[in-house]
Order: sequence, then C-alpha cells, then structure tokens
Amino acid sequence: MTQPSPNAPQPQPGGGRERRTFRRARLDLPITISLDDGDHEAKIRDVSRGGVCFFLDRPVPEMTALRVEFELPTEHGRRKITGDGAVVRCEKISRTLEHYEIAVFVQNMAAPDRETIEQYVASIRD
Repeated sequence: MTQPSPNAPQPQPGGGRERRTFRRARLDLPITISLDDGDHEAKIRDVSRGGVCFFLDRPVPEMTALRVEFELPTEHGRRKITGDGAVVRCEKISRTLEHYEIAVFVQNMAAPDRETIEQYVASIRD
C-alpha cells in the first residue's frame, strides 16, 4: 500500500477534500504588501510554499499583482522572505469592521525562500 504524498490534498471534516497543494502553518507576524499605491502593513494568518494569507484593513481585488515581504523565524535567526504574486481570494471578515482576509498565490520567489518556508511549515506540529 502506498503512502500519500505530504503535499497531497487532505480529507476535510464533512468528507470534502482540501484543494491546497501545499501544507500551511499558522503564523502571526507582520507582512509588508507592495501595491501600485505603495506599501501596506498587514498581519499574516498562514503561510505555505505556494502562498500566504493575511489580514488587511482594505480590500484588494482578485488577480491584483503584488509583492510580499516578511521575516520568518528559522533555527539561525530570522530570514527575509520576498515574492511576487496575485490575489486569489479577498473576503471581508466582519460586517462591522473594514478588515479583509486575503490569499495570495506567489508565482515568483527565490528557491531558498520557498525552502525556508517549507522547512518552517514542516517544523510546526498540527
């Protein structure tokens, strides 16, 4: 019997399947989002080798290109992670507050940065 790949979609409560390709880890760190109108500070919700999800006080339309930059803790200190991506989801998280949960698929990121994220995610126990 073969073992599923650690990156394979995982079963979800209720019988659905997870659509994400890569495992994610919750993270509560600042992130800088660079858009056409400048830089914006946000708070990371979770991170994976393929993208990042964060909270921001303004909406960003789907397919908006942006740059992300944050520092990830490693066993040797903090490592600056940068990448370029596109918004794949933007949802308002409260009817009363102007705060949004935004998911970004990161297409352009240096291989060492992706490896650092993958090592961080693997080090986190669910």
